[in-house]
Amino acid sequence: MQKRSIKDVDIAGKTVFVRVDFNVPIKDGKIEDDTRIRAALPTIKYVLDHGGSAVLASHLGRPLKDKKKAEEKGIPFDESKYSLRPVAEHVSELLGHPVSFRSIDGDLSMLENLRLDAGEEENDPEFAKKLAVGIDVYVNDAFGTAHRAHASTEGITHHVDTCVAGLLMEKELEFLGKALHSPERPFVAILGGAKVSDKIPVIKSLIARKVDKLLIGGAMAYTFFKANGYTVGKSLVEDDMMETALDVQRQAEQAGVQLILPTDHQVVDSYDPINSRKAIPIAFTNAGLVGLDIGPETAAVFAGALEGAKTIVWNGPMGMFEEKPFNEGTLAVAMAVAAATEKGAVSIVGGGDSVSAVNQAGLADKISHISTGGGATLEFLAGDALPGVEALDDK
Repeated sequence: MQKRSIKDVDIAGKTVFVRVDFNVPIKDGKIEDDTRIRAALPTIKYVLDHGGSAVLASHLGRPLKDKKKAEEKGIPFDESKYSLRPVAEHVSELLGHPVSFRSIDGDLSMLENLRLDAGEEENDPEFAKKLAVGIDVYVNDAFGTAHRAHASTEGITHHVDTCVAGLLMEKELEFLGKALHSPERPFVAILGGAKVSDKIPVIKSLIARKVDKLLIGGAMAYTFFKANGYTVGKSLVEDDMMETALDVQRQAEQAGVQLILPTDHQVVDSYDPINSRKAIPIAFTNAGLVGLDIGPETAAVFAGALEGAKTIVWNGPMGMFEEKPFNEGTLAVAMAVAAATEKGAVSIVGGGDSVSAVNQAGLADKISHISTGGGATLEFLAGDALPGVEALDDK
């Protein structure tokens, strides 16, 4: 952790701008999942307990982009759906403390959705300057948006003298930083999801940093299979990434990294998807079949590969996780990661579906660190500098 944290500065009597990630699902004014809100509470409490006043700021959705789409289609646009008011009320309930909304009154207030102003995503210096008015200390606790140089993550830091990491950001940087720079070995990475192209920088970074094993599941595995001459039926493949997949395999071999691909998968016949589900070896896939999840043999192979691991990083689902029963492979991996953690591994899980799987399986408390970042986690593990982190004061 090379950056100063909120614990390194005196905030008594100061106004503290806290950039949080309250981009949460809201339906009919009710919050459907408050994981991100709860994750930021320790930092908010820290400010209040140490005599500071907290001004909370976040984005919610992509209102201006959605408004533009609505205008192009000639359909009405409801801006109220993008208001953070329900979030302010929820924070107030969780803390048992009043939150003034859209006005900086009292010791705890919240601004309206930052992305309702075009200046936020454009990192407009004037908007950033406006955010900084009356602020003594800037705290970034929104790791999930740290890979974007926006007014509230980068621009504002040019107008505030003291810029530090919040408690959640500090935890993210410590866990991910250790995995990237000095992991305990054996170090196993599990990558899933639909596209190889999304994960190439991370795969290459992990190979270069010498993970001991790299497990690849999800639809991205089919690009590797097709590149190696297997029939993959109608499974999802990125044809333009096949050469890259072979290149990755060569790099892994040269680096002495064990690259493990699925041995079997759950398939359906594209003509009768409802009744045709079966688990078959990869080599038995014929033209009409679609692979939608890893099979039970692969789940066992992956679990075996985690035995004795000391560091585990997992990002991305093993199949079409959102459709039961094709969540089975991902849930099996969640259980295997939790079991390895109980035996002494440090586990880091990031990315929406992997985190959902851990929560669905009731295993969240059995994982060392659940990362709040999707894209930010991937970019960090790929060794990229994150603008929102770079902007903070060095220790």
